[in-house]
Amino acid sequence: MRFTGRTAVVTGAGNGIGREYAVGFASEGADVLVLDVDGVGVAATVARIESGGGRAHGVTADITDDTAVKSAIEMAVDTFGGIDVLVNNAGLHLGRYNETSTLPLAEWRRILDVNIVGALICATACRPYLATSGSGVILNQSSMAAYLPAGGAYGVSKLALNGLTISLAAEFSPQVRVVGIAPGMIGSPALLEQLAPEHKELVTRGQLVKRFGEMADLVGMALFLCSDEASFITWQTYLVAGGFLPRP
Repeated sequence: MRFTGRTAVVTGAGNGIGREYAVGFASEGADVLVLDVDGVGVAATVARIESGGGRAHGVTADITDDTAVKSAIEMAVDTFGGIDVLVNNAGLHLGRYNETSTLPLAEWRRILDVNIVGALICATACRPYLATSGSGVILNQSSMAAYLPAGGAYGVSKLALNGLTISLAAEFSPQVRVVGIAPGMIGSPALLEQLAPEHKELVTRGQLVKRFGEMADLVGMALFLCSDEASFITWQTYLVAGGFLPRP
């Protein structure tokens, strides 16, 4: 298994793709620190990992609180002996994808605080341990919204996260690689049930692969990028979006 003897910290791991990332790393042998602001979700993710024979420890924390993040990272080191992978998955969109100039400043600040500052806080807290790992990697979760003209504040924050990936890759090299994933339209069972057929067609019209993405598409890419197989890859953010074609 690719991550036996290694520790992965996954933020926003209390549900959704964050949970799937955490389970994926555990299935490949990693010890996993499950971090999320949702304590119930954290417990559920830890239970799922442990039910599959993996090792996990959960921490309830807000990634915008640098003191709480530092404490969580120290707990991971004390529990598992080090940190080899950080997955900056936690993010916030507030359901306001298409609002830019009309979005209240308080909401702008909250989105940027979580999506940019929170990612930076986690990366900075993990850096000393990643640098001595011998295989340290940071994976930043971006979004296709970064390339959309109607991405709003969320899209702007994810485009900024792509820039943070580049800057940290340069600053943290050569000890730590920093890469990103920008998911396209990922179809959860709940979403697919809610969408009418004509709406599903509209979603996939701008893609070369005519289907919704699946969680497994992202997990597979994440595991590859954080593994030794990708040791020559850094500073890039990869669209996992079925050949999505950005256009105005």
